[in-house]
Amino acid sequence: MTATTLEKEAGSRPVAPGAALRRRARRRGRGVALFFVLPALLLLGALVVYPVLFSVGRSFFDASGTRFVGGDNYAEMFRDPATLTAIRNTIIWVVVAPALLTGLGLILAVLVEKVRWATAFKLLLFMPMAVSFLAAGIVFRLAYDEDPNKGVLNAAVVSVHDAFAGTSPYPTARGREGQGLLTRGRDGSYRTSASVSPGDSVALPMVGVLPGDLPKGAAPASPAAAHKPAPGELRGVVYLDFVPGGGGRQGKVDPRESGLPGMTVEAVRDGRTVASATAASDGSFRFPHLASGSYTVKLPASNFAQPYQGVSWLGPMLVTPAIIGAYLWIWTGFAMVLIGAGLSTLPREVLEAARMDGANEWQIFRRITVPLLAPVLTVVFVTLVINVMKVFDLVYIIAPGPVQENATVLATQMWLVSFGGGNNQGLGSALGVLLLLLVVPAMVFNVRRFRRSQR
Repeated sequence: MTATTLEKEAGSRPVAPGAALRRRARRRGRGVALFFVLPALLLLGALVVYPVLFSVGRSFFDASGTRFVGGDNYAEMFRDPATLTAIRNTIIWVVVAPALLTGLGLILAVLVEKVRWATAFKLLLFMPMAVSFLAAGIVFRLAYDEDPNKGVLNAAVVSVHDAFAGTSPYPTARGREGQGLLTRGRDGSYRTSASVSPGDSVALPMVGVLPGDLPKGAAPASPAAAHKPAPGELRGVVYLDFVPGGGGRQGKVDPRESGLPGMTVEAVRDGRTVASATAASDGSFRFPHLASGSYTVKLPASNFAQPYQGVSWLGPMLVTPAIIGAYLWIWTGFAMVLIGAGLSTLPREVLEAARMDGANEWQIFRRITVPLLAPVLTVVFVTLVINVMKVFDLVYIIAPGPVQENATVLATQMWLVSFGGGNNQGLGSALGVLLLLLVVPAMVFNVRRFRRSQR
């Protein structure tokens, strides 16, 4: 019997009814699955595939989209200073933020296991994830405000600074000039125009201080010559040369004028400070036991120094670290929860065996916990790398307009170039393609990690 005859006989054999039914069921199942998946595929194509392909094509055209320019937009990216700043800031974000978040998440996940109210602590740390980036950006924009009366961070910094360094008593005060009594120095200090000698009394009139800003212990100014100086003594008064409601004589102590307590006064001779005093509640001061000769009475510039205003968190130098700090506040809970989930799967017998062998907690953490958590730490780190490459909201909201260019990253630069005033969607599309090329390798790495873990 030939092979052809065998094939004909085999083909003429009836097919089992069960096998045919199974084949029809499989085909019907594929059709039903395709029917349900088709809307998702259409949505994915409309929202992901088409925009990506359109952006790639648009990146080869000029700003108007009518003239083909080839790779000019890609070359322009690396010639534009703003884009180079965005690339630099993106690199800073990728290097700093994921590493800090992974480290903080690991430390907190380990420590939370030893806290009695672990669930409440996790909830507290994870709560910022429930806050939108817009709301978080507004909160941190206010927290970073340079005015200590508004920004909570600068309020704390100023409080600590003033507790140790003190503040100048009269930052708005200035000398009453034009009366031939005081002359302003280049360093902001004031000194008597004429020389004085022991046995003299001198009045130092000041203005520019609101009555409401006077210290609580301020008393009416003491007339400079109310008491005759002792031999070798130089007396004087520093006072606010202003009468509420008007009246009085300029350059003369009036009974209704107030002394300026706490003002530092120096006696200077031959360019050197030989004595120093602090004004009393009525503004009076004295220098006892001065050698005979000519002196100049000086009010140092430290009396009028402006109060410490804190740190310029949103200035050109600190704006990027400040925004990264806000990002850490939001995402630390996310990293802690994921690492905590991996920590809960570690074999406890290994940890207990290490403790029985005499290992301390640091050795267990460094030699056992971290190596066993390496796959989880890698997934968390790569996920955060993908996320920080796309960061937009915080940078756009927190960075003030004057320093927006100093804080810009690729995502914000892409939006600014395309829609935020640049109106160059060709260059913006090229930036989008660059961002896609940077994100895709990290996404592929993460997907492969997940597949290997499932196997």
